[in-house]
Amino acid sequence: MGFSALGLRAELLRAIGEQGYTVPTPIQSGAIPAVLAGHDLMASAQTGTGKTAGFTLPILQRLGTPANDRLSRISRAPRVLVLVPTRELAMQVEESVRAYGKHLPVTSLAMFGGVGINPQIAALKRGVDILVATPGRLLDHVQQRTVDLSLVETLVLDEADRMLDMGFIRDIRRIIALLPAKRQNLMFSATFSSDIRELASGLLKDPVSVDVAPRNTAAETVTQRIIEVNREQKRDLLLHLFETRGWHQVLVFARTKHGADALARKLDKAGVKSAALHGDKTQGARTRALADFKAGKLAALVATDIAARGIDIDALPFVVNFELPNVAEDYVHRIGRTGRAGMEGEALSLVCHDERPNLRDIEKLIKRNLEREVIAGFEPSAQAAPRPAPQPRGQARPGTPAPRRDGQRRDGAQQHRNGNRHR
Repeated sequence: MGFSALGLRAELLRAIGEQGYTVPTPIQSGAIPAVLAGHDLMASAQTGTGKTAGFTLPILQRLGTPANDRLSRISRAPRVLVLVPTRELAMQVEESVRAYGKHLPVTSLAMFGGVGINPQIAALKRGVDILVATPGRLLDHVQQRTVDLSLVETLVLDEADRMLDMGFIRDIRRIIALLPAKRQNLMFSATFSSDIRELASGLLKDPVSVDVAPRNTAAETVTQRIIEVNREQKRDLLLHLFETRGWHQVLVFARTKHGADALARKLDKAGVKSAALHGDKTQGARTRALADFKAGKLAALVATDIAARGIDIDALPFVVNFELPNVAEDYVHRIGRTGRAGMEGEALSLVCHDERPNLRDIEKLIKRNLEREVIAGFEPSAQAAPRPAPQPRGQARPGTPAPRRDGQRRDGAQQHRNGNRHR
């Protein structure tokens, strides 16, 4: 079944084709008809399943009707509100709105913390149809009376589980209280804890349920392996893997902000172009790091769990867990960054002795034993053979292949009028 069978208008089908897609994913096949019919929706979907298009496409379809076109010209207030947990996800979702709505007269705005607020105020005054916002920054605007939520027809909670994990539940409830009582509500979450279900029960009215992401499962296209190593050898082992396996675009997870910074410096000093991504980085630094990583200018992006939530790269080949997460569910979220949309990916975890309890929790959660591997020279034992000394990037050891080259809540954002902007 193609997208045309879902009843989408020609302008959207054209944009979908320009993005290179021909067949909807399961979440899109389930969500799009339900949203178009005006139902509330409760969707369980992990990242990489096409869930963003699952709500942006039908929302754009409904906004693009002649009656809505006239209303948009009359009113400047947002008609759709999408709440997301992070700045990066806000940018990602708004980018999707612009990509699919490029042939429609629909305006959108990404609202998040990290840069100045005045550009957002100016954009709101010009008029916004679809507002994608983090809860804290939206409440800043509410307090300053620079945003009007009285005309919101559709509310989307994207990655609702992560928003609750980050402590946004009170902010979300405050925002919901400001919205019109009559509206459509769409909730997307990778997992549905008791807290999420409690929120859903008070928010959703007779929702259609779409479940394409069984809880605590990883994509079958992701090869998962464990490399056992002593903690003090992890950095040298990671460098060894970059040198000998020709890695050129790897998302590396560290447990702490300090650890991410230290590892990125170590890799960069050794010739592996790297950057760290975490909540203490300025918005400009985070945006540059993501852009450079997507463009292939960085071989490694070292990130913490929360900072990585907005990373959306279709063909990311490798994820490395430099340290296992304390919470087993975060392992599933981490490796979900690769193996997206049916493409193959590899997730490699460097595990030392004191992380074995974490590994047992992960294997219990995903209901499988992960393949173990030991690298010669990095054996996790006192009798380990001398390991090869790290060399600068590009100088492969004899017998090895050469490497490939391949909260201050202040933010600025740009408004885009799809169909009328220069490209």
